[in-house]
Amino acid sequence: MHGHVRTINGHEPIRLIQVSAYRRDLSRIKHVYTDDEGRYDLELPSGESVTVRFDTHPTLNNAEDWQPSVVSNVVADNDVPLDRFLLRSGQDADPASAVDALGGYLFAAALSDAEAEGEDSYAATARARLSRLKQHTQALQDVQERLHRYFSG
Repeated sequence: MHGHVRTINGHEPIRLIQVSAYRRDLSRIKHVYTDDEGRYDLELPSGESVTVRFDTHPTLNNAEDWQPSVVSNVVADNDVPLDRFLLRSGQDADPASAVDALGGYLFAAALSDAEAEGEDSYAATARARLSRLKQHTQALQDVQERLHRYFSG
């Protein structure tokens, strides 16, 4: 599986985004980071159905810069790229992009304890990014508040 990660506005490449593939049981198969051109290449078993998470890592200098994104039920295939556009933290989002970011946080919250390495530092960056995410409906604001409380412990 391969692709590019870029900004929603301007479509510039984003470097150092962690791209992780997970099985249906939420166990991580593998992860890589995007390069200077926003490219990534994940070697996965062809034809396997995976969930792909695009997120920052709490130990990197871009940890609070980008909202996460997740794509579920993707069939691993090296012939078709899986490109993603990420929303900059603090940038006004259209409703679909805001829902995408909330989905990324929901997925992070659902991960098993084995995946929770650096959980405290991830929670801190998640709280900071969630506090800068603007929602357009009360229902999405409610989800955002609950996620903020979850990552607050």
